[in-house]
Order: sequence, then C-alpha cells, then structure tokens
Amino acid sequence: MKQLYIKIASFLLAFLLLFSTFSFTVEKHYCGDVLVNVSFTGQTECCAMNMDVITSIKKKNCCKKEIQKIEGQDQLQFNKIEKITGSKQLYVTAFLVSYNDLSNKNKPKNYFYKDFFTPDIWLDYQVLYQTFLI
Repeated sequence: MKQLYIKIASFLLAFLLLFSTFSFTVEKHYCGDVLVNVSFTGQTECCAMNMDVITSIKKKNCCKKEIQKIEGQDQLQFNKIEKITGSKQLYVTAFLVSYNDLSNKNKPKNYFYKDFFTPDIWLDYQVLYQTFLI
C-alpha cells in the first residue's frame, strides 16, 4: 500500500512540474458583441467585417480581438554539481557503506536435498530403553 502512495505522489509532483512550465495563449475574435471565433493554438480567423474595412468605403471597424496569455515558469532552478573533496568524500563513503549494510540483510540459505535417505537404525531403541507410547 505504501508503494502505491509513493507512486501516486511522485506522479502528481511530476505532473505539477510539467504543467507549471507550460504557457499558452487564448485568442478570441468578436464581431460587435458576438463571439465569433476562439483559438487556443494559433490566430483566429477574421470575419467578413474586416473585408468591408479594406474596401474603398471607410467604416469604423466593429471587430476586436481579445488575447489572454497565461505565462508559465520559464526559469527552473538548476543545482551546480560541486566537486567532492576531503570530508565530503569521507561522509559519502561512510553513508554508502552503512546504507548498503542496512539494506542487504543476510538471508539464511535453505538447502533442500532432493534425494535424502534416512540412515539405517541398527538397534531398536524403544525396546532397548523400554519406552513405549500408550
């Protein structure tokens, strides 16, 4: 059960790290007060109202674009790897040896003999000592 909780927690932390670095843009195109197009991946398509603006008749453009940007984290903290010298090397070595000794417990070896025969008994000890089960 503990392994399951560890796997779930590590998956959630990896998921959180992944989505904290994402950034995306939502672009909405309105004609007047009516939402015409929404795009999550690229630019929205313009409506026919923009074509009227391009023609020789100049009208006030009633189209508008609304852009919402959700910025993710773009700088992650990277740790520098320091050179291990002197006392740090001694500490790491002692830690690894003690951890290895704690984690590798000596398991008893069970030897099972497949073709084991009982030894021959030359004397009948029950009769010799006169001990009988009743």
